[in-house]
Amino acid sequence: MSQRGVSTRTHGVLDLVTSGTLLVAPGLLGLNDEPRASSVLRMAGGGALVYSMLTDYEFGLVKLLPMRAHLAMDAASGAFLASSPWLLGFAKNGPRYWLPHALMGAGEVLAALTSRTR
Repeated sequence: MSQRGVSTRTHGVLDLVTSGTLLVAPGLLGLNDEPRASSVLRMAGGGALVYSMLTDYEFGLVKLLPMRAHLAMDAASGAFLASSPWLLGFAKNGPRYWLPHALMGAGEVLAALTSRTR
């Protein structure tokens, strides 16, 4: 019988790619002139990297955090990331400032909802 959803191994690869992308995105997208926009991306990337290293899955270094908790943190982080341009007031600067947050946040929520817990 096959299991549906994203495997924890694939989710771990996504975690590393997403974390790295979030950390470098402000510079690549020219968002450094808006401290709130760039800080939110970097904090989301750094936070995800830390809790990924603490997760009990293939890519965890210190296996303390259950996968269910990791996925809940992904969903919460994604929801905040997607809504942050409006919550923090930088959406008014244009799509270049809100679109990366909305897309990456939605992707985090989708990954959290579709990933296996084992």
